[in-house]
Amino acid sequence: MKKLKYFIFSLVILGSLFFLFGLEVLPEPSPQAWELGQEFLNLTSQNDVIIIFNSGGWGNTPLEKAGDFAPIIEGIQKTLDDWGLNVIVIPYNRTKNTLLGKITGAKDFLSSFDFSSEILAKDLEFLAEKLPDKKIIIAGLSAGGAFADKTMEKISDKTKDSIYAITAGIPFWYDSFESENLLLLDNNGKDTLSKGELKLLVLSLIKTPFKWILAKLNGQNLTFSQAIRIPGHEYSWSSPEVGPKIVNFLENKLH
Repeated sequence: MKKLKYFIFSLVILGSLFFLFGLEVLPEPSPQAWELGQEFLNLTSQNDVIIIFNSGGWGNTPLEKAGDFAPIIEGIQKTLDDWGLNVIVIPYNRTKNTLLGKITGAKDFLSSFDFSSEILAKDLEFLAEKLPDKKIIIAGLSAGGAFADKTMEKISDKTKDSIYAITAGIPFWYDSFESENLLLLDNNGKDTLSKGELKLLVLSLIKTPFKWILAKLNGQNLTFSQAIRIPGHEYSWSSPEVGPKIVNFLENKLH
């Protein structure tokens, strides 16, 4: 009976983690970027490196509000700027904020982003073919990292030398793709979400509602997702497990 209770409890916890970090939606058509019209091509052609930004969570956080991953993007930009390369950052919104969009996202999650990653992969290959002298970097955190990872798996050999990925904190239930053009960060094994350390994850989830309620009582504007603190799941550019590894990767691929 104890084993059954533990099994059911584990399923509930994993379900919560899937909801918080795993659900994505199919990319909705966007007239500003992913139709890849001439105006967009003209804009990107003026730069040497194109960074495709994928936020964590639901994947619709604007870059300027993505306090967990924006500093990493800024660090990448500064590094490339110091090398004399012109850089443009393009946000890629994965989530359509509707009930239907989230249902579609659940279906996509269950297929390990198989369909949506193929859409992005084809778009990036088209961009690489139109602008063969440019380099493209897909950068993603948590679920955004998993999405970027799956996209890299779909990139064909003909454009693989133009497209790279930098991912951080991919949740443990995703199978990571191995490629020399893909950098996987997990804080040197300290990220409990990437490593699947269930006891610590459960403890974090239990604490979250109390942190959120306490913040509300103190008048703090803290969302429930911001109250979640997964041990080792925060990535800092100044950390030796993050910034130097990214710079070394970029140096080997682009410099």
